[in-house]
Amino acid sequence: MPLRERLENLPVGQKLLAALLVLLTTVLLVANLTFISAAYWISQESMAPQALQTIGRLVSNPKLAQQALDSQLSAKALLNELNSYSPLRAAALYDSDGSLLAQLQHGDELQLPKRLRHIESWRITEFRSTQLIKLPRPGRPPGHLLLVASSELPMAFYTGTLTASLGILVFSILLWMVIARQIKRLITQPIYRLEELSRQVTREENYALRAQRGNHDEIGSLAEAFNTMLSRIEAREQQLKRARDEFQAAFDQAQGLAEETRHTNRKLELEVQVRSKIERKLTGFQNYLNSIIDSMPSALIALDEQLYVTQWNQEASALSGTPLDEALNQPIFLAFEPLKPFLPELKNTVERHTVAKIERVTWTKDDVSHHYALTFYPLMGGAGRGVVIRIDDITQRLSLEEMMVQSEKMLSVGGLAAGMAHEINNPLGAILHNVQNIRRRLSADLPRNIEQAAEAGIDLATVNRYLQSREVPQLLDGIQQAGARAAKIVTHMLSFSRRSNRQLAPCDLPALIDQAVEIAGSDFDLTIGFDFKGQAISRQFDPALGPVPCTANELEQVLLNLLKNAAQAIHQRTDNSEPGHIILRTRLNPPWAEIQVEDNGVGMPESVRKRTFEPFFTTKEIGQGTGLGLSVSYFIITNNHKGQMEVHSTPGVGTCFTLRLPLAANSVTPPLPTNAEF
Repeated sequence: MPLRERLENLPVGQKLLAALLVLLTTVLLVANLTFISAAYWISQESMAPQALQTIGRLVSNPKLAQQALDSQLSAKALLNELNSYSPLRAAALYDSDGSLLAQLQHGDELQLPKRLRHIESWRITEFRSTQLIKLPRPGRPPGHLLLVASSELPMAFYTGTLTASLGILVFSILLWMVIARQIKRLITQPIYRLEELSRQVTREENYALRAQRGNHDEIGSLAEAFNTMLSRIEAREQQLKRARDEFQAAFDQAQGLAEETRHTNRKLELEVQVRSKIERKLTGFQNYLNSIIDSMPSALIALDEQLYVTQWNQEASALSGTPLDEALNQPIFLAFEPLKPFLPELKNTVERHTVAKIERVTWTKDDVSHHYALTFYPLMGGAGRGVVIRIDDITQRLSLEEMMVQSEKMLSVGGLAAGMAHEINNPLGAILHNVQNIRRRLSADLPRNIEQAAEAGIDLATVNRYLQSREVPQLLDGIQQAGARAAKIVTHMLSFSRRSNRQLAPCDLPALIDQAVEIAGSDFDLTIGFDFKGQAISRQFDPALGPVPCTANELEQVLLNLLKNAAQAIHQRTDNSEPGHIILRTRLNPPWAEIQVEDNGVGMPESVRKRTFEPFFTTKEIGQGTGLGLSVSYFIITNNHKGQMEVHSTPGVGTCFTLRLPLAANSVTPPLPTNAEF
């Protein structure tokens, strides 16, 4: 950036200080130069000639002149008398015939003329002041004395000049600082305050701010003018705000009037349309209702009393493959053949005005099985009686529920299955192997045993008789049986953890219940703080009950959940005077096979019992339960097995869970029991 542009971009205060500094420097330099020049001129034009004349008058004394011209020694003595005069630069003494007798010089040697006649030409080239003085001699030609004045000023002059200049410089700097402070106080700071105020007004858009009046100078006038401008802008803003508010109010009023006008016009238009085009309006409304019905994700079918189709949405067409024009006014069993098995339920809904629900049916669509939930609503009104069928695709929901069942099952046996396989099978194998080795080493049929007994000096038959008398073989049998039983428990757990294939098969309920009890007794999580094996378990099985169609591992999961809950309820009792007791019952109650799990635990209040089968509801501490055990059990019984599940409980007495399984595999689930509020 050029120097001129930099100077132009400086703040006003710095410009003034820079100008003042340049001015003071210039004045100081000019004053010193002028002073030195004047001193030199005075010394050259006045002081030097006068000094030379004074010296000449002293030397022109006849007596001195005669003595000086007598010999060179006398001439040098005269010049030596002049040596102490500081204004003298050089001196030369010429005799009567104009020859140089002696000379005196201070400083660098000057080329003085050797003959008197050469003095005039020498003076032309010499810039110093010179004086030629005649020295008279009676009766003889006079001699001459040439005096040359010094052009240099004395050292004291320079020292004094330098001291004076430094003093002036220091005084100038102090004066500059005082003036700079006053400029900052009187000019720069007011300008900065005014600039900061303008920036604040611009930043905050606050026109109520005012600048300080300050001095009665141009800056004060500028501040006053700035305040006047702010006052006018503030007044203008207030006027604009009032005008804007008035305009907004007028606009809102106009909008209200316009809206009222539009509303009135619309009412008039609607009245005209209702009166003149009632049929078109009804047609449009019907189309609107049809659009709503067609937009539903569920299949919706309306039937009259004779079960003929009166309404058919797009989802029903997609599900049945029958278009709307072919389905209208057709019997439902022709328009939607898969609904034919449910004609009794449809007629019952029309006649008794009751809602019927089919929780799950399976239909094949595009070679893929889909699950649906059917709901039959009675239709009543001025248009006549009938029934509405809603069909919901629950395939995805059932998949999610199946995942929940499997997740809960894996949660129940996750640690048990992995732990049992690793922690029990290894030591169990070692136990059974060692039992076998003990039997082998006690056998009298092995030559190695006979040889070792002979070396030890004992009779192997005597040892066996001793072991028989102490019942050691029976103890080994007990160890082997316990190991086999443990292996069976591990096998049951691994079988239980396998994913269900949803295939119902006849199962022996007493055997299934015993297997669940055996698994519950081996659940290490359950035995923390409670010994399940130490509780009294009563079995009351109905001998008339034969095999029941069910999914064994799912029913085993339900029983395991109920057994664990019963054990935990007994453990939570505060009164332990009565021992813990769990009763397991089976009973034939056509068309059901009933299973009951009863305990004498703490029981449940009514508020908890109502929410027993609610997903994620639990009374356990955080981290102790998921709230899915009973809800998944309820789902397995009611949905997968088409059965019923209910609970009766009395606080302080105990709880009884009842499971009802249909004896026929194709039975339809009846309405939910009133006390199973799920």
